[in-house]
Amino acid sequence: MRIAIFGLGYVGCVSGACLAKMGHSVIGVDVSPGKLDMIRRGESPIIEPGLDDLLAEMVKKEQFTVTSDPAEAIRETDISMICVGTPSKLNGDLDTSYIDRVIEQIGAVIKDINHYHVVTIRSTLLPGIVNTRVIPFLESASGKKAGQDFGFCVNPEFLRESTAISDFQTPPFTVIGEFNKESGDILQKVYEDLPAEVYRVEPEAAAMVKYASNAYHAVKVVFGNEIGSICKSLGIDGQRVMEVFCKDKQLNISKAYLRPGFAFGGSCLPKDVRAIQYTAKHRDIQVPLLSSLIPSNDSHIQRAVETIFAHGKRKVALLGLSFKPGTDDLRESPMVRFAETLIGKGYSLRIFDEEVSLSNLFGRNRDYIEKVLPHIHEVLRTDLSACIEEAEVVIVAKELSDMEKVRSALREDQVVLDLLGSRDWSPAQSASIV
Repeated sequence: MRIAIFGLGYVGCVSGACLAKMGHSVIGVDVSPGKLDMIRRGESPIIEPGLDDLLAEMVKKEQFTVTSDPAEAIRETDISMICVGTPSKLNGDLDTSYIDRVIEQIGAVIKDINHYHVVTIRSTLLPGIVNTRVIPFLESASGKKAGQDFGFCVNPEFLRESTAISDFQTPPFTVIGEFNKESGDILQKVYEDLPAEVYRVEPEAAAMVKYASNAYHAVKVVFGNEIGSICKSLGIDGQRVMEVFCKDKQLNISKAYLRPGFAFGGSCLPKDVRAIQYTAKHRDIQVPLLSSLIPSNDSHIQRAVETIFAHGKRKVALLGLSFKPGTDDLRESPMVRFAETLIGKGYSLRIFDEEVSLSNLFGRNRDYIEKVLPHIHEVLRTDLSACIEEAEVVIVAKELSDMEKVRSALREDQVVLDLLGSRDWSPAQSASIV
């Protein structure tokens, strides 16, 4: 395919050279005469292992050419990939001035071309900017309609410095945020020879995948460092601890728990998080990430409570009380906290949980629930349909054995707050915190 690369910095040079290696015809566009001259000589303007040789090869074969003229590049290509920088402002926001400038240039050229051109954002861009700035700018500058007269996609890169060529050639996945199907179809052809799954989502979701990835990478670095600091204070080999930790591919290094849902609870996580915080504090070790876990978890519960408050309805059915399916353990269950708050605010609450029977609760579990929810005998129901029938708001807090029965019992006048984030609850009105 014929591809224009706008911005010949780190992402643009690597992407352009690798795309050319795949057989595509690439035209690089940049405002820097120095960069353009270096690439024309087959020299990389950035330091990246293997890039000098790859660029020299692609330039020699005329698979990779460069220009300072955006119009020339767009007229000769099917796709524009915007790879300009989006540096931070002092307040942490992104400086999108480079993207704004390129978008206006591209829009002005699209105005006068007849072929369907797909504009693709490869730069890291905050969710929301596409709909509020990029698309309006393109449509204003071109006088044309996105999706109808030209295509648009968000196509984030996942390149690490020093391993960028390998990362491009063997990616974990390819994400295409398509404005419309035709745009996604055209862009997917670019990557059809790469050995990776292609995920096609909406543009804002594609932008968010990049931020979720980088944020998680940062979390892992900080988590490893905080655990290492605690280990060192205790005379423990932190490297060995994390080496063993990473051997668990079922829970630790896996997709387990990495899904929007509700807060954590139970007899282990809250207790152990507090205990390791205490250990760190006792030894004067600062662990801001670990210390943020309980407050963040509490905030998630509070968001759910505020969602109920916002609907102004007082009769509530809570489906699920124990902290997860397959157990009747109520200790530090976020649903118990939820119920406690609603009762305290004067809500008429009814609770159904097929795994929780007061006659079968013993020991600390029973002591805990009777202390936290002394009115549990009055609010717990054994009939699912009757519990839902009495309610104006139905909170789905746990996976039950017969979720279809839940759906069939719902009415149009009811609101469903789905804490699982997993279903369409029509005909009832849906609300969600995730």
